[in-house]
Amino acid sequence: MTLWMAFLLMTAAAVFAVLWPLSRRRDAVQADPSDVVVYRDQLEEIARDRAAGRIAETEAEAARVEVSRRLIAAADASEPISSKPVGPAGLWRRRIAAVAVLVALPVGCGALYLAFGSPQLPAQPLAARMEPQPAGQQPVAELVTRVEGHLERNPDDGQGWEVVAPVYLRLGRYADAVRARQNALRLLGASAAREADLGEALVAAGNGVITADAKAAFDRALARDAKDVKARYFIGLAAEQDGRRDDAAKIWSALAADAPSDAPWLGFVRQALARVGGTVPAPAESPNTNMAAPAAPGPSAADVAAAKDMSETDRNEMIRGMVARLADRLRTEPADLEGWLRLLRAYMVLGQREKAMEAADDARRAFAAEPDKLRRIDELVKGLGLAG
Repeated sequence: MTLWMAFLLMTAAAVFAVLWPLSRRRDAVQADPSDVVVYRDQLEEIARDRAAGRIAETEAEAARVEVSRRLIAAADASEPISSKPVGPAGLWRRRIAAVAVLVALPVGCGALYLAFGSPQLPAQPLAARMEPQPAGQQPVAELVTRVEGHLERNPDDGQGWEVVAPVYLRLGRYADAVRARQNALRLLGASAAREADLGEALVAAGNGVITADAKAAFDRALARDAKDVKARYFIGLAAEQDGRRDDAAKIWSALAADAPSDAPWLGFVRQALARVGGTVPAPAESPNTNMAAPAAPGPSAADVAAAKDMSETDRNEMIRGMVARLADRLRTEPADLEGWLRLLRAYMVLGQREKAMEAADDARRAFAAEPDKLRRIDELVKGLGLAG
């Protein structure tokens, strides 16, 4: 109600501002006659000064010309100037203009507001508009800038470095990604996943070449976890780049043989195997059921064709994108148990343990009233080493 009252007052003010000039009559304008008298006295004074010899003839003539000019202007202005009387046509024009202002202006403004405005939208104070937006609604560049500002103030925040590292990788800032991975490793401690992530960033910084530093990182990752998928894949790639195609095929064949049939990265390993002439092993059975788990939707033919021209880093980012799309789908379709199980395995393969734990909690909430499905989730959580 207050909003409409404010609109009413503003409309009334606008109408009054237009009607006020239309209602006024133009009165006659007449200049002050005293100006004429003053200029005549000045002419007489100039004549007396010339007669007394106080000024020369040239000066007197110039003064007379200037005063005479002012006298003529004052005399013209002293005549009354009145407007012509308003005839019937002019009166009707005024009335039409007044009606248009009184009717068309409020009605037109109201119609435009109802069509394009939002009268039911709640008020949004300036302070609320200046608050930071939720993370999901902010541009990536703005989020990175905020994280970088935080890390400048808190350079020992290992979690911050670990969060920003994959973003740097996605943005092509490979040197920054290497630095972030090194800081996370130093501050949070060594693990197979962090060593493999560092190796991945070094590969990206080396334009896809497995450098000595990158291979050393992958070797350290395998020393901590001989089953680390990322490290095994890149060690196979190092063998291929060294010309040891048979060794690469052996490494990737073992990786594919150990992979669940629904592993989101399995398609890329098979493509690598085909590239070096290796044999693709039969898919493994799902570890928590007697039946093979339904195959996860792999890359389309277009994806596979595009992947052939991708760098290894881009392929890895594509895998992460597939996992992200699966997570997004499960937010809108939480009743897909097999989807949740695939997501948990995928997060563990990518070394994203915290996301796997969050996904496990979300899956439990989705099937809180179904004990059998909860049991399968708990079994997988235990098998992945997430319980504790």
